[in-house]
Amino acid sequence: MPKISFMTLGCKLNYAETSTYERGFIREGFEVVPPSEKADICLVNTCSVTEHSDKKCRNIIRKMHRICPDADIVVTGCSAQLRRGRIEKIEGVKFVFGAMEKGSVVRTVTEYVRNGRQTEFRPVSPAVTGATPHREDGNDSTVFPAYSSGERTRSFLKVQDGCDYKCAYCTVPYARGASRNIPIAEIISQANEIAATGIREIVLTGVNTGDFGKTTGESFLDLLKRLNEVDGIERYRISSIEPNLLTEEIVDWIASGTKFLPHFHIPLQSGSDTVLKAMGRRYDTSAFSRKISHIRERMEKDGKPRVFFGIDVIAGFPGETEELFRETYGFLEHEIRPAFIHIFPYSRRPGTPAAAMKGQVQDRVKTERVARLEDLCRRLHAEFIASNRGTAGKVLFESSDKNGMMYGYTENYIRIERPYDPDMVGRIIDITV
Repeated sequence: MPKISFMTLGCKLNYAETSTYERGFIREGFEVVPPSEKADICLVNTCSVTEHSDKKCRNIIRKMHRICPDADIVVTGCSAQLRRGRIEKIEGVKFVFGAMEKGSVVRTVTEYVRNGRQTEFRPVSPAVTGATPHREDGNDSTVFPAYSSGERTRSFLKVQDGCDYKCAYCTVPYARGASRNIPIAEIISQANEIAATGIREIVLTGVNTGDFGKTTGESFLDLLKRLNEVDGIERYRISSIEPNLLTEEIVDWIASGTKFLPHFHIPLQSGSDTVLKAMGRRYDTSAFSRKISHIRERMEKDGKPRVFFGIDVIAGFPGETEELFRETYGFLEHEIRPAFIHIFPYSRRPGTPAAAMKGQVQDRVKTERVARLEDLCRRLHAEFIASNRGTAGKVLFESSDKNGMMYGYTENYIRIERPYDPDMVGRIIDITV
């Protein structure tokens, strides 16, 4: 039985895809082992969101080769798409699969192993031939369906891939391609598979999740309504959605009494209209503020829990002066007051419009601004927790036993801990925060 190990970097979408590779290799007779053990095949699923991410991926690949010098390394993910030539030169790397080749990973590697891992075995990739890549289920598609498994409480379900927005700082459209989606019927089938394993919560993932429907003519709201009917799944979260795509119709439907929770991850990127325009974002601060206010008005009434907002912000975008940064800081502190801020120092990515912009911000300035935002995040998060104390909530407890304690999250993503009780794993328990 051939052995295979996996290493995943980056977003939850990558984790869902790695989990799908893993299930596919298990079906083909592979034994999955930890990355620290000897394996015949090592698969690394990469990220390229920043320059640091690319560098970390290359270091991980080299580390895997040191751990398993006789193993063949398989590389997929965003860095594999954008940095293929550089990755192919790393010692130990046998296969590199780009964005449109993910459906060929299991079949190609399995065939290679069954051929005795002969060095002359060179399958021609779809990227070379221009052919449509094959999925593991035998159908042709440029979308690789995926969901995570292995946890007893939640699963990350991929519903969409790619992005058409091409914001000035971002390489994701080049790494993952155009916006496209999996048909609703197929997603529902996967949700039923997830439910059959006993998992109670699904997190919807995608590159531009709210853009769902580009390739099938369906709508994101149609998808949410169908998922809401899946037996066995009691809670849904939307992992990330652009503010202009989280429509009032979607918010009003969620607020009407559904399985979708008061937890939203919404990218802001800047609280300065000047910077937002330079970034190529599709809203201004006024529209963003109205959207947050509408969500709170519709979802926090009648004693319902406060909505958890996780907000993405980039610090040090080209041209961001101290005055413009203070606009962002003030907008977060006084207007939005999110429960959490996901902070990213701007990373200059070759080939993007922002890389050639004037006014590149010095690294030390970015670091200082990140630190100020992190301090604000800690304060806002503490205030959010304090404002929920004494309120009723429902917690889905996880299976991990950490020093005799177990953990879970309320509907609005407050982390709760209690002494470990195996009977509570995977159950939704009423608590007082």
